[in-house]
Amino acid sequence: METEKRNKIYMREVAGRFRRLRSLVSFALLAVYFALPWVRYNGAQAVLFDIPGRKFHVFNFTFWPEELYYLAFALVFLVIALFFFTAVAGRLWCGYACPQTVFTDIFMWIERLIEGGRRKRMELDGSSLSGGKAARKIAKHAVWLAFSFATAFAFVSYFIPPMELLARIATGSLTGANAFWLGLFTFTTYGDCAFLRELMCLVPCPYGRFQSALFDQDTLIIGYDPKRGEPRAHGKARKDGAGDCVDCTLCVQACPTGIDIRDGLQYECIACAQCIDACDSVMRKMGLKEGLIRYGSLRTISGGTTKVLRPRVILYGFCLAALFSLLTWKLATRTPLEIEVLRDRASLYQKGADGRVTNLYTIKAMNMDSKEHTYRIKTEGIDASIVVGRNPVTVRSGEVYQTALALVVDRAEGERVKKFDFVLEDAEDPGVRAARQSTFLIPEGSTRLSRAEGEAR
Repeated sequence: METEKRNKIYMREVAGRFRRLRSLVSFALLAVYFALPWVRYNGAQAVLFDIPGRKFHVFNFTFWPEELYYLAFALVFLVIALFFFTAVAGRLWCGYACPQTVFTDIFMWIERLIEGGRRKRMELDGSSLSGGKAARKIAKHAVWLAFSFATAFAFVSYFIPPMELLARIATGSLTGANAFWLGLFTFTTYGDCAFLRELMCLVPCPYGRFQSALFDQDTLIIGYDPKRGEPRAHGKARKDGAGDCVDCTLCVQACPTGIDIRDGLQYECIACAQCIDACDSVMRKMGLKEGLIRYGSLRTISGGTTKVLRPRVILYGFCLAALFSLLTWKLATRTPLEIEVLRDRASLYQKGADGRVTNLYTIKAMNMDSKEHTYRIKTEGIDASIVVGRNPVTVRSGEVYQTALALVVDRAEGERVKKFDFVLEDAEDPGVRAARQSTFLIPEGSTRLSRAEGEAR
């Protein structure tokens, strides 16, 4: 069985409003990606995923493994957002913001800078090996590798402070894990963007495959208007009744995945709008109206009217708003403090000769903030004395503080099992507090004795 040989795509560079928009978006995304590890906030790296320290700093927040549910919230939110924007606006993510698209654009810009435009690249590849050809190819791949290493360095800098990583590289003290991840991401980016390119979109990426489940007649896509464009005719051979398409094939030459948009909606289309810019430039030269290839829905391209509000869009929008509200509320009310209370199971209670009842507990407090705090231990919902070694207590960032304490009630009145709260409160900021419900056990007979004493009085 013969397999079809892959033909290299020599994409034509085009200029236009969508090319400028994509360049602006790419520049903004790359600037954030490369600059964010260097940003400082409150004297520390603004975004740092400290795996050995088991904490993740994101500006004013420090998250711990116990709070992985925030990550689950964020992932579900991003998935619903992808569904929502795809249902409304098609594959804008693929065309404008996907790392595969952004990094490949940089690689192709480097290729054009060193080897020239589309025709020159085709001629160079078709020519026999020479010193000039070898020099251009070596220079191109060297710059590609340098950019790939820069992307890998930036990625690893989200886990290791960049200055520390630079010092390790300069002194040759990289750990095996450091070298592995730097090498892996360098050669992954290089292999993907230098050789695979459109194959990543056509074969392993699942997004193009399941987009048909998210698209409908009102989804924004890039489409060709056959009513206006057909029948096709070359510029010099045009006759009355010919369509506006001059069959120049520039839309095909400008496509990074090598498809012909005039064949209709295809999963290979990544909505980069290169074909729109190419076609509009030809329409202007021919004195024809722009928009033969344009953004629109299948309904509008066929002459109908798009319905923006439709059931799937409303459903996705509602889920997105609900998740965003829930995540915002959780972050706004988040307290960087956890408390656990364990009763002493060896002794449910102790009763003294003076009638006082004592229960024993173990308190665990975890400071999930990025700085040291001093906490005060107290109770709410019960009139009792706390007997503990230290109160207040100082807990360092990330430390789990544990202490045993006794709770003493002078007069055992009321129910045998009394519910109350242990509270940890910041000594400087009472608004930072955490509470955990517990129970106080009173021996049988104590409540009856207390009532009898009350009646006698």
